[in-house]
Amino acid sequence: MILPPVPDLPYEDSRRLPGVNLYFSQPCAVLETQPDPHIDDALVALWRERVEFALAILNWPPSLTAVRRTLGGNAFAVTAPPDQLFVATEVNEWAFLYAYFGSDAAKFGSAIEGSIEGPIDGMFHAPAFPPIWNDDIALHTLRLAAAAERHADLLVLIGQAHQHHLPVLMDDEEVTVGEGAGARTWRIDALPSVESLPWRSMHAIPVALVTGSNGKTTTTRLVAAMCEAHGWRTAFSCTDGVFVGGEAVASGDYSGPAGARTALRHPQAQAAVLETARGGILRRGLAVDRAQVGIVTNISADHFGEYGVRELDELAHAKLVVARALEPGGLLILNADDEALVRLADGTSAHIAWFALDADHPFLCAQRASAGMTCGVRSGELLLHRDGTDHSLGMIANMPLTMHGTAVFNIANIAGACLVASAMQIPIEMIAQTLARFGGEHGDNPGRLMRWSFGSSTAIVDYAHNPEGLHGLLAVARAAASGGRLVLVLGQAGNREDADIRKLAATAAAFSPGFVVLKDIESYLRGRARGEIPAILEDELLRHGIAQTSIVTVDDEMAATRAALAGAQNGDAIVLPIHDRAARLEIVAFLDKLEARNWSPGSPLPAG
Repeated sequence: MILPPVPDLPYEDSRRLPGVNLYFSQPCAVLETQPDPHIDDALVALWRERVEFALAILNWPPSLTAVRRTLGGNAFAVTAPPDQLFVATEVNEWAFLYAYFGSDAAKFGSAIEGSIEGPIDGMFHAPAFPPIWNDDIALHTLRLAAAAERHADLLVLIGQAHQHHLPVLMDDEEVTVGEGAGARTWRIDALPSVESLPWRSMHAIPVALVTGSNGKTTTTRLVAAMCEAHGWRTAFSCTDGVFVGGEAVASGDYSGPAGARTALRHPQAQAAVLETARGGILRRGLAVDRAQVGIVTNISADHFGEYGVRELDELAHAKLVVARALEPGGLLILNADDEALVRLADGTSAHIAWFALDADHPFLCAQRASAGMTCGVRSGELLLHRDGTDHSLGMIANMPLTMHGTAVFNIANIAGACLVASAMQIPIEMIAQTLARFGGEHGDNPGRLMRWSFGSSTAIVDYAHNPEGLHGLLAVARAAASGGRLVLVLGQAGNREDADIRKLAATAAAFSPGFVVLKDIESYLRGRARGEIPAILEDELLRHGIAQTSIVTVDDEMAATRAALAGAQNGDAIVLPIHDRAARLEIVAFLDKLEARNWSPGSPLPAG
């Protein structure tokens, strides 16, 4: 059958959210639109009416609906059984289109009327929605789709797992009961009988969720190191991959649900620390349905424009989804120095522990007065308050991650990580011992604040990818410069809005760099043309008074690094925010070679 073109649909995206998500603590389908004056209270009411009508016909358990209307757009969400999420997207689209077009529904449907004489068995998206102008056809099509997707055995398995107080992990092909060394995994199309399962051998493991705008990977790695010091073989997922016991089992950006599942399904894992990025939360929800502890490191303006997020509070709400996955008695750890988190903390029902740079921050004082946990710095000493007592974790200046106390952002990361580890019942002495060494070797925290000495100059490789992160990095570099200039490599991912790219350049310009190398990042173009992002960055740098003669543009991150080193002088701080993992590995090897050869600025660079 050849279908005529479908008219433009008045929504941007319609998808499943199989995990804990921004709308509910259970699976749902969500439909998102751009800002639209046609979407009003009457449309919302009609949408809900049609959803309820369809769900009654499908004989589903009671479902919940939610609508979010923000500056970035509108979202319509409806919960559904975990084996009916594809059908739930169809129900959602059908109800929304009916509500949107109202009396014009027949006119809209006429664009494809005649191409379908009845429901199409087994086809979920033909012609992308059930015919909205004919209830009988639409509902019959939805019934057929629901029957095709239904998986009673899966629901029985999930129900039994929850009765045994066991977590469940699921993707499109596999379902897992338990975690790590206590997990069992089966293909969804080959499930065992629940009576045959070794329920007593299946169990959960300690799990921590780490999210925020900056510091996620450092915090994840630091907590994982504390877990390893405690004797647990620890799985952690992050933007670099999935690691178990310090060994890579997968490489690439695994800061989303796939990384969490990979870590939690590893048969040797005794604990897990999961970096949990905004994109995965909004696109699919969390992979896990329970965790002991979650942390939000901070909130800064980044990734605006994606999934309807255009405001700081909306971004904070997305990050705070981790609170929905906490088990009863679980702990949510928040940054008291972050205004957005302070403002929105009351909106969660989780138990909260606060950290801050100042141990005597009012929020921390109030927390201690109510017998809560805190972590902060007093007189240069990091103090963890637990069980009514202040415990010293050492002097901040002696912790390698802080670069003698100059890396303020890492002091915050450390304070938050200590609370996470404490919530996981890791002893104080193990936490302190880890802080005294972690960050001293390049392998501890690859790609984050890695340092090399070249004569009187210092080179720093970091992942700083937004204005707040870059500001913190340049402040550290300025302190490291021996009276010399800042030499900076600058680039950005293509999925940022032009205004955000300009803010990054403005942040750089505020530190008056003496030499700037602009770069494209091939793996991060994300729809942009080559040269487009460097052009925006250069224009903004010029607007802020950086001389044209102090700016060069190159093709990639390795070429940018070589150009920065070639343009450096003795005493300069050479700042290398490197984002592509493969490029970083090449650059780190190159810098190691230079350091071994006692290279210094002004000397020729070796080939390769």
